[in-house]
Amino acid sequence: MHETRQDLAVPKHVEVLIIGGGPAGSYAASVLSREGIDVAVLESTKFPRCESLIPSVRPYLRFIGAEEKIVQHGFTKKPGSAIKFNQFKREGYTDFVALGADNNAWNVIRSEFDHLLLNHARECGAKVYEETKVTNIAFDPIDPEKPVSVSWTRTCTAQSPNASQNGTTEAVHGSTTFTHLIDASGRAGLLSTRYLKNRHFNASLKNIAVWGYWHNRSSDEGPDNEHGKEDHKPRVGMYGKGTSREGAPWFEALTDESGWAWFIPLHNGKTSVGIVMNQEQYNKSRPSSSDAQYECSLVGRYLANLRLAPGVAQLLHQQAKLEPGSVRSASDFSYSAPSYAGKGFRIVGDAGAFIDPFFSSGIHLAFTGALSAAATICASRRGDCTEAEAAMWHTKRVAVSYTRFQVVVLSAYKQMRAQSVDVLSDVDEDNFDRAFTYLRPAYPKGASDMGSRLSESELQRSLDFCINLFNPTSPEEHKAVEGQLAGSGRYRELMDVAKPLVDPKSFEDVLKVTPTECSTRSTGCKETEVNTYSESKPRMVLDKINARRLVHPEYAINNLEAEELLGCAIRLEKGRLGLVKVALVQ
Repeated sequence: MHETRQDLAVPKHVEVLIIGGGPAGSYAASVLSREGIDVAVLESTKFPRCESLIPSVRPYLRFIGAEEKIVQHGFTKKPGSAIKFNQFKREGYTDFVALGADNNAWNVIRSEFDHLLLNHARECGAKVYEETKVTNIAFDPIDPEKPVSVSWTRTCTAQSPNASQNGTTEAVHGSTTFTHLIDASGRAGLLSTRYLKNRHFNASLKNIAVWGYWHNRSSDEGPDNEHGKEDHKPRVGMYGKGTSREGAPWFEALTDESGWAWFIPLHNGKTSVGIVMNQEQYNKSRPSSSDAQYECSLVGRYLANLRLAPGVAQLLHQQAKLEPGSVRSASDFSYSAPSYAGKGFRIVGDAGAFIDPFFSSGIHLAFTGALSAAATICASRRGDCTEAEAAMWHTKRVAVSYTRFQVVVLSAYKQMRAQSVDVLSDVDEDNFDRAFTYLRPAYPKGASDMGSRLSESELQRSLDFCINLFNPTSPEEHKAVEGQLAGSGRYRELMDVAKPLVDPKSFEDVLKVTPTECSTRSTGCKETEVNTYSESKPRMVLDKINARRLVHPEYAINNLEAEELLGCAIRLEKGRLGLVKVALVQ
């Protein structure tokens, strides 16, 4: 890789050393560098896949001055997202731009997105060393819980003066000491897996992802149908083509209830199409003897399993062509840890925790963790609190944000599988209580068995409540309900996602309808949707808005200033970034 002048030599010492130059590492580097802190990023080569983002990343990008770079790059705009479950006749659509014309997200090619963020970190003042792999972390012999240095190996290319002869490559070894360490090493999770050994895999989300890239078949490739005639059907489709939904990704539950599929259009003319399946079911699946066209290879099984997503198959059409050699697979096991920080170190992004990508929350969680790491390091350095208190705050911040999305994703799987998902062992009780502080008052019944400890029945009710996030409603139906409630005096209380949770029982009085089984408890509902709009859709709209309030605190960066954790919140001010006691927050 080409290297700039500031990359001439890895320093012997740096104030903050970051392992990994992905979104979490680059973001933390940008934030800390803008605070005037000496930062170095060591990045080894990696090959990420594409990603669909959510609008919450925009204020994070704006905070470090990178939003306009992403806007101008040309990534496919994501105006919303479509999600189709088997229980419903049609998909639900969440409209991002309804909250503002500039509230779209993007479908990104991660290699390009990561490169933009890494270069931005450079521009902010961080020293970046590519093709530099951390091989070992050394701890203080007097205080064995505190890391003090890393050993690294760097591949020096012909463009680097470190190479002894032009046109050759050689490995250079060295070590660097630091005051603070941020582990953003991705799923390898150097600290968690090799030293702390505290990674916990979620038993209910042990999945595998298989994906490939499709493009339009060019005319010189000839027809590919069984009759040898030119097919004039549309080629690779696009959900919502020619409408305000164009560019939105399509997500769909697999018909065998083993997982879900995605269809994500990209700005380079390709479309990412993938499936996420339960690992055990995937291992058992093999093309049957009647499916002779599908060989028992990765590509063959990928194509065979795509038939479990009829909506995706319809978007692809016969004339779509799979790019040769593009099919890849990766473990999609979800995991977390009891701690993401300690003396002199923070763990961010996938290095600490990973959640199934169904809700497209990966980059959001990477940015949240990175900002938390930067803020708590600044807080410790500036005397806002002790290093131990700062580390505890970071762990709590990462855990609470993770738990919010974890419960939402688990609710989606409960819907996909049409059955209860045994998840009590996967959800931390303390983090659940903090992430869903306002959930208990929203239950219309059953509160009597909600004791001091989290129970399986309570958690299942929480999943049932969150399932409403995926109700098959449309922007037009939301506007219709807005009109219905415009003169009721309860418009903002019921329609504003920033308002507190509402007891669902009150919806019956407002809408003058009796809730149906499918609209209030859609889990496992094998019946078709309730046919009458007046009985079902308004209730679904209100339930969906109410459920969105559970994750809404994650959608604004300023919430980090407002949400108290362990008596503190982030002081989100450039030049004074840190933690502040809640009593001092105005």
